[in-house]
Amino acid sequence: MTREKWLFEITPKNNLFNFNFKEVWEYRDLLILFVKRDIITVYKQTILGPIWYIIQPLFTSVVFTLVFNTIAKIDTGVIPPFLFNLAGVTIWNYFKACLTGTADTFKKNQNIFGKVYFPRIIMPLSVVISNLLKFGIQIGILTVFYLYYVFTGSLIRPSIYIFTFPLIVLFMGMLGLGLGMIISSMVTKYRDLSFLVSFGVQLLMYVSLVSLPYKLFVENDLTWAVVYNPMAHIIELSRYVILGDGTTSFFGIAYTIAISVVVLFVGILIFNKTEKSFIDTI
Repeated sequence: MTREKWLFEITPKNNLFNFNFKEVWEYRDLLILFVKRDIITVYKQTILGPIWYIIQPLFTSVVFTLVFNTIAKIDTGVIPPFLFNLAGVTIWNYFKACLTGTADTFKKNQNIFGKVYFPRIIMPLSVVISNLLKFGIQIGILTVFYLYYVFTGSLIRPSIYIFTFPLIVLFMGMLGLGLGMIISSMVTKYRDLSFLVSFGVQLLMYVSLVSLPYKLFVENDLTWAVVYNPMAHIIELSRYVILGDGTTSFFGIAYTIAISVVVLFVGILIFNKTEKSFIDTI
């Protein structure tokens, strides 16, 4: 007696960790569709459209330069203050967009999740991928100002490790995706958490070396505030490979990689567990 072969077979998911790459690949067209949706709908009814991708980091960098470098007299070494801030803001914006964009996955997509089946992890993945476009535009703006300062006599030069920058972006995306999935899973039961995310992200920015140099924390005996913050290491390492100036260490690199992998692993575990019952609690 031969067993019939079915095109699809629905079975209970008993594995605690389940990241079915084959199934995600089968739904790649849907993933691309969600990526296009995220890119098009965000600024579809705005006057300036994608130009906001350019305005936001430039305006933020100008404010940081005026407040921290002109008024507070914080020295950024050989890196021009505006370029120092623009690099930090650009890197931070990608992490922030990945984190906040995935932090309400279940709540924002509850109507879709309740009607049709597809791998739920496609939603947060689409956020991380679509934000790469915004990040690419902002990196382009950073490159323009970088070249301007080089041609006007600045001593900044890229590090010989500039080729590792895509890996830095990869681990930053993993960290944002993992944290976002953890928060999204918790928001299904604790709605107040969504209000704390934006506030917490703003506080985290100031201890992630976005606008403040590492030496400032060392001089004030505050290294403990940044040494265990993986985003601080990512931003400092990014400045080092792009601008050729920054503080790097084997501990910081190894710690960041380990935390990114662990957070993503835990995020997938919690996300998979929550997706089985979230529709009853959302």
